[in-house]
Amino acid sequence: MLPGGCAVRAASFGGLEMVVAGDFKNGVTFDDGQGNVLQVIEFQHVKPGKGAAFVRTKTKNVITGSVVEKSYNPSAKYPTAYIERKEMAYSYNDDGLYYFMDNETFDMIPVAEADLPDSFRYVKENDVCKILSYKGKVFGVEPPTFVTLEVTHTEPGLKGNTATNTLKPATVETGAEIRVPLFINEGDMIRIDTRTCEYMERA
Repeated sequence: MLPGGCAVRAASFGGLEMVVAGDFKNGVTFDDGQGNVLQVIEFQHVKPGKGAAFVRTKTKNVITGSVVEKSYNPSAKYPTAYIERKEMAYSYNDDGLYYFMDNETFDMIPVAEADLPDSFRYVKENDVCKILSYKGKVFGVEPPTFVTLEVTHTEPGLKGNTATNTLKPATVETGAEIRVPLFINEGDMIRIDTRTCEYMERA
């Protein structure tokens, strides 16, 4: 860790802002020069009794989600990677492509189904999502943290049963399934946390 929480040194190289491996800290995102955009999630400075010092890291590939452990030379420099997160409204899907509208330019941006998270099944038309891109290439979508959806199918609720620890399956208006408390009925509006894909409360 940097003493006193010092800021990461960024050097300019050929017009690119660089980050020095010896200054890695959690959250730093960089291009490893092999087409991978990595974010530091753990790091440790190691000074062995013999041999050169190195930085042991655990990094997450922000495009694929894979996590790898690797050691870096503290003096090695890498271009800082800036991930763009832009709010766009989900419009429609056609033949495996999901289209999002830029609310400023009204351009339609297609995103492949493979690049959508599992939680996207709770997103309905016109919901505003964050589109993630690097150097103009879209690689992911962040749904709204909370969504409100109508229950379109579930077994009838039990009157007077307000227990929230016993759950039953329900289908919401997007066609996705979720487990809800026994007192929830068809037609009810419910709030869902897309980070956990879990029922929160009746809206």
